[in-house]
Amino acid sequence: MKQVADGVYRLGSDRINFYLVAEGESLTVVDTGLPGYFDQLPAGVAELGRSTGDVEAIVLTHNHSDHVGFAERLRTMGPPVYIHEVDAPGATGAARVPQPKGRVRDLLKPGIVTFLGHAMRNNGLKYPKISEVTTYADADMLDVPGHMKVVFTPGHSPGHCALLMEDRGVLISADGLVTLTPWTGESGPQLMKINADFDRARRSLDIYERLEADVLLPGHGNPWTGGVPTAARRARERSSTR
Repeated sequence: MKQVADGVYRLGSDRINFYLVAEGESLTVVDTGLPGYFDQLPAGVAELGRSTGDVEAIVLTHNHSDHVGFAERLRTMGPPVYIHEVDAPGATGAARVPQPKGRVRDLLKPGIVTFLGHAMRNNGLKYPKISEVTTYADADMLDVPGHMKVVFTPGHSPGHCALLMEDRGVLISADGLVTLTPWTGESGPQLMKINADFDRARRSLDIYERLEADVLLPGHGNPWTGGVPTAARRARERSSTR
């Protein structure tokens, strides 16, 4: 576990991130990676001198399997799960999750086999369902440790959201704006290579570009500390050559 911003800690792997947000003695887990990542959580909270009982909320940025991960397992221990109202039916199994689309050449890179192998080892090829969720909407202020503002950034999934912690100057951008393509190794601010709606994901860069935050914490890749607007502009430039 590594501290990546004020009271924010990164867990997961070199391919997939999830985050632990601390406020006083209370904690929020943002996204839950793959199911096999669960054991990182007790170890991580112990590093902070806390226990899993101090987790008061699980906030999911969207409903893809590498972010829903161990959410249900943790939910059964007490904390509620929050997700955008559009992505909620997919997370609970009430509706099918739209499959992200990408160009064939982006999906047939040699690294995709390594990525899928990592997912398989961490039980990530079977989609986990969540029995009960609490929904949120754009611009909601979530009353959870970290006091996160919801920023609706659809495209990667229909209900994809980023989470802004204005007082910390931190944006958890999830998969709407990343710094790594996990199966190719391409680094730097960029859009994911697979999206439910690429054009809409690209339009959501307009939203990221207006946000005032210094630190961007993506779902894939290392933190970006050069300002969210700059990251969004660089991602737009790269996407124009798609």
